[in-house]
Amino acid sequence: MTSSSKTGSPAPSGPNPPDGYEESTNRGPFTTHNGPFFHRIDEDGGFSHGFRAAEQHCNGMGIVHGGLVTAFADGLMGTAVWRSTQIVGLTIRLNADFLSIAKVGDWVEGTATVTRATKSVAFVEANVAVGSRPILHATGVFKLMPRHKKR
Repeated sequence: MTSSSKTGSPAPSGPNPPDGYEESTNRGPFTTHNGPFFHRIDEDGGFSHGFRAAEQHCNGMGIVHGGLVTAFADGLMGTAVWRSTQIVGLTIRLNADFLSIAKVGDWVEGTATVTRATKSVAFVEANVAVGSRPILHATGVFKLMPRHKKR
């Protein structure tokens, strides 16, 4: 273990995801640049994504940047849209409520659920947490792009 210079708390060396997580390697360049990110598919078909907070994810105050957590939640919601509809969804609206912070060394994890889908849009809710402590709740509306439907 190393010690974080920003927080003074012990931080795992490397991303060190929990058991059952594998690295997400098929994401776009923005996500790949800001990662690494990991995913897990549960036996019931549910999913979780996560990342180990590192100094590269932090703002000048040494806490994980809100923009990164918001982008992470956006990705969660996009994944939920795809898994629910098999259609690519593009974000039209994203609302985020910050509930707490994450620090270097924290395992940040989240999931999302489609609450309603029509022929043209999907409504989604996401939750991001560190352990049992919620750090962000987000809702979004996604435009369904049928020409990108899975064949």
